[in-house]
Amino acid sequence: MTASFWDRCAPLYDLAEAMNARPYRCMLQAIKGLVPPGASVLECAAGTGAISLAVAGKASRVLCTDMSLPMLAQAQKKAWRQGLGNIRFAQRDLHRLPKGDGLFDVVVAANVLHLLENPAAALGHLLGAVRPGGMLAVPTFLQGEARPAFRTVIKAYGLLGFRYCHAFTLESYRALLKSHCPGKVGACRLPGKVPVGLGIAWLPAARLENAPLCTPAPRGMTYGKDEWP
Repeated sequence: MTASFWDRCAPLYDLAEAMNARPYRCMLQAIKGLVPPGASVLECAAGTGAISLAVAGKASRVLCTDMSLPMLAQAQKKAWRQGLGNIRFAQRDLHRLPKGDGLFDVVVAANVLHLLENPAAALGHLLGAVRPGGMLAVPTFLQGEARPAFRTVIKAYGLLGFRYCHAFTLESYRALLKSHCPGKVGACRLPGKVPVGLGIAWLPAARLENAPLCTPAPRGMTYGKDEWP
């Protein structure tokens, strides 16, 4: 999928997210709860920056990145309106993260793994930006569990240029993370028209001060003991 598709849909991106609002809200709540106070945060494939803005109140600094400049422009406008001064915006390809950006306590890449031909390679690049003992959050849509009626909507998006490469289920998504992420890994399902798999990897080594090893389930989240560490 070309960046131009995301450039075109940037003004309507938030509206599209609202069509699947339930898991989206739970995802924001969960990630915000997991970010330790004072952490440095990198968000890749940020879209219009909802996660970056949500965690900015807890983080010391946030680098909000996306390949689409129109998406970043929307994110920057929202940050200005909210008076957030600790967010920097930059155009980045998550497969080519510059070494000059440094390492981060928390790296987030939401709703992108299902779009990529090689999500395992993307996980490797993302993990390379996380400090030892830090956290990677990679929630993504579980297209394989989408409600039948909503699959028609997904096909309609396809007419506009939208494509996804993987129809993950919770099981296949969890298997991907456990195969390619070191340390403690957890994944749970956030129910919705298109459910979201919320996957978290805590890298080995001394963990961040005050960083939780798990988080209580936000309202609407379901998981079993085998699904979350």
